[in-house]
Amino acid sequence: MSSKDSKQMDSYDLAVPEVQVVQPPERVGAGGKWARAFLHFGQPCLAELLGSTLFIFAGCLSVMENTEGTGRMQPALAHGLALAIVIAVLGEISGGHFNPAVSVSVFMIGGLNIYLLLPYILAQLCGGMIGAGLAMTISSVENFDNSSGAAFNVVQGEGQIGRATVAEVVMTLFLTMVVCMGAVNKRTHSLLAPLCIGLTVTVDILAGGAVSGACMNPARAFGPAVMANYWSYHWIYWIGPMGGALLTGSIIRLCVYNCGGEEVRDG
Repeated sequence: MSSKDSKQMDSYDLAVPEVQVVQPPERVGAGGKWARAFLHFGQPCLAELLGSTLFIFAGCLSVMENTEGTGRMQPALAHGLALAIVIAVLGEISGGHFNPAVSVSVFMIGGLNIYLLLPYILAQLCGGMIGAGLAMTISSVENFDNSSGAAFNVVQGEGQIGRATVAEVVMTLFLTMVVCMGAVNKRTHSLLAPLCIGLTVTVDILAGGAVSGACMNPARAFGPAVMANYWSYHWIYWIGPMGGALLTGSIIRLCVYNCGGEEVRDG
């Protein structure tokens, strides 16, 4: 090749195409799928089971071992503090519901996927039975019998049904409102949500314990009822809390969200 030809080739701009390396799609093996399923489904349900067990164990034991003279203060503090602790410890894993009524209200405002709603409730009910069973094994037979196994025995006649049901609706409305607005809603989310939720339970027990027992939690009613085989007016502690949860979800939808499901913001 002559020097003239070489200079002519040097003057050419050679267009070299850019080669893009296409990475093969990531394949998730069977182990990865199981790990992902456990992370998004199994782990939250186990957290609800564990938290419900610990909370209801502490609550039931405080009722069984309630000494004379303390009144409702001992169970009120035990329930409130135990709930605040388990929410603070396990809340980042499952949301820290530990209550079927709370799960229903959180689901209504879009804070819980529908495929987790029933598993959460089942985990909470199982935790209620385990917690009540553990409390039964620790408490003396006399204290267990005197307290009806920490089952709710406040309502003793049909004349008390109406006010007990209304009390459960209102107290659960109070509790679930604090949960949804303090721990779920982004506009009003508070770092003090676990403490506020626990204090709400304490306040409700102090205020309405003499009227209905201040259950606010079907799992808390169900576990001791199974252990003690005490089912008198048990339905109140399902209808009342679930009614309060439905009211909370409806109110928040009306006040915080517009008709399209988007969050309403000022300005």
